[in-house]
Order: sequence, then C-alpha cells, then structure tokens
Amino acid sequence: MTGTPQSAAHAMTPATARTTWTDLPDQVRTAVEARTGAVHQATTISSGLNAAFTAQLRTHAGPVFAKGVPSARAAAQRREATINPHVHPIAPRLLWEIDTDGWHILGFEHLDGRPADLSPTSADLAALAIVLTQLGDLTAPHSTCKRIETRWADAADRAGADASLLAGDHLLHTDLNPHNILITGTGPRIVDWSWPTLGAPWIDTACATLWLIAEGHTPADAEAWATGVPACADAPEPARDAFAAINAALWGHIAMADSRQWKKHIHHAAVTWATFRARR
Repeated sequence: MTGTPQSAAHAMTPATARTTWTDLPDQVRTAVEARTGAVHQATTISSGLNAAFTAQLRTHAGPVFAKGVPSARAAAQRREATINPHVHPIAPRLLWEIDTDGWHILGFEHLDGRPADLSPTSADLAALAIVLTQLGDLTAPHSTCKRIETRWADAADRAGADASLLAGDHLLHTDLNPHNILITGTGPRIVDWSWPTLGAPWIDTACATLWLIAEGHTPADAEAWATGVPACADAPEPARDAFAAINAALWGHIAMADSRQWKKHIHHAAVTWATFRARR
C-alpha cells in the first residue's frame, strides 16, 4: 500500500501529549507517595496510546509503572482496575488506585520487558501463542464485561455480518497490538486491559492474527499460525468470516474518524483479510 509504513506498530503514536510527573498536581503526587514512599526518579514512557500520564517511578518501595488520565475520562482505566484481579498471572498486578484532584492514577508492578515483534521471522510468535493459550484459562467476571456481539454490533451491521457467531463466555482482551504484548524474562505478559469482553474463546487469537497481517504476514500464513493456538484450531469457518468482515468495517470507521497512518494500515490489513476469506 503506497505511503503506508511496513509496520503499523512502529507508526503508532499517543492520542494525547504526555503529562510528566512534575506536571501532576501536588495533591496527586502526595497521594502516590503515600502508597509508594518517596519517588526518587520518574521517567516518562512515550509508548501507549490513551493515557495522559505514563511513567516508571523509582520509589522507596521499588519500581512502579504508573498511568493516569483526567478523572472525567477514566472509564477505561476503571474497567482495567476492576478486571485486574482476574487476569493474573498474565497481566501485571495492580498495586493501588488513586482518584483525587481531577486525576485517576493506577500503579502496577513493574515489568522489565519490551513490546512483541510480530513480523514474519520473529521468535516472539511462539511466546504470543503461549500467552494466547493461557488466556483461555482465565475466569470471566460476567458482571463487569460487555459482550463482543454488543460491542461490535454497529460494525456488524455495516458489514452485513452476524455478530452472534462471535458470542461466548470467555474473557477476552481484544486489543492485542504489539505494545500490549510484553516479552519479559519470565514469559510474555498482556497489558492494558481497558476493554475486557466476553466472547468466543478464539477471538483474541483472531485479533492477534489481524495484527500479524498488518506486520507483514500473508492472510494464509497468519491463519496457519493461528491454528497452533488450541482455542482457534476448531473455530467455525462462518464465524471466522464474520470476524474478518466485522473488523474490516470496524477499522474502516476508526480510520475515517482518526486518519493517523497506522490506523489506515490496520484497516488495509483487515480489508485484505476479509477479501481473502470471501474469495475462499
């Protein structure tokens, strides 16, 4: 695709400018230090898309990863805090939650890791398959999760697809871009659980498959990789067709609303996959 980066992940940029530790209100920093002890150093982290504040804090109690947004738009972070007890050991543990002086801040155990490389020759693909298999063992708290057929209903209508084919009772992440998959010395971890969802057990592997296509895999090769994850091996073909069509419509809407190049790239990958499946 002319003018499109080879890697959508490399082109991802935050939606908002980062607020630094010293820019936070005094009351917020005092509340954090009441939980961590003195903060000796704060290093702003530029990766990630939606948080206004992300930093590694060197504290009296040890390193902490902290992220925050203004309280008025903290719905996604509140969901992440609520789901956190249910996603161990795949996700880092939430240590504390603060909501004061207009800011909602979460503090997590620090992970020493890097974003996954999902390119065709990457050794990280095996680690991704492992963590996707582990996702299938999580227990879903139904009262706090939307259902996938509800979340994607509008996109399904635009695609003329049946979203009920994606329904199920398994806990899903649904945002498996490479920055949310950390490769650590103790195994892969999944971060940023802002959209915990209930759906069919193979949905997260399908979400990862879309990102593989965006990172340079052919649809056929990406689908072949996905069959190595037990939950995806027996996914019904009509349901896979529906997933691909719905995501083409979903990412088309996203790219139209926000024209950053990486979103156009994911839309192109989704259309490529949906076309591949339709031709089958």
